[in-house]
Amino acid sequence: MRRRVPWGLAIPNLQLLIAYPVAWFAPLLTASLPVWGGSTVSVVSGLQTLWREDLGLAFLLTFFAVFAPYLKTIGLALVHFRLASPRLLVALHLLGKLAMADIFVVALYIIAFRGIGLGTVTLHWGTWAFTGCVLASILIGFLTERWRRVAPW
Repeated sequence: MRRRVPWGLAIPNLQLLIAYPVAWFAPLLTASLPVWGGSTVSVVSGLQTLWREDLGLAFLLTFFAVFAPYLKTIGLALVHFRLASPRLLVALHLLGKLAMADIFVVALYIIAFRGIGLGTVTLHWGTWAFTGCVLASILIGFLTERWRRVAPW
């Protein structure tokens, strides 16, 4: 007998496929310097700027912010629908950790910018949306690992 799909995990996980792109384009913060005025930054606009200025950092952050969380979400969906082996969960756990790294980088920028005291940083709803997506993904991954231990193939 085939085990049922864990809909309580699968549906929220599939919703992340929509929530992540919304969070990527949502305003994260507005940074204001006395000389330049204020500019609002999203994940996508920040990455666009980095691609023009620092290819190495742009590549890393694009992987952390876009590819790692999206690949993890797709991988979890494959496990939920039994289209991939539960052994994939080990790799997905690592992707989840990498996806959290970009939030750490954004936090470092905010701390550094505020610490210099030259300007202000105002957080917007996109910061919370993106952080919520990553934390939801971590929780869904954790609960999926527990589900796999309780409901073996």
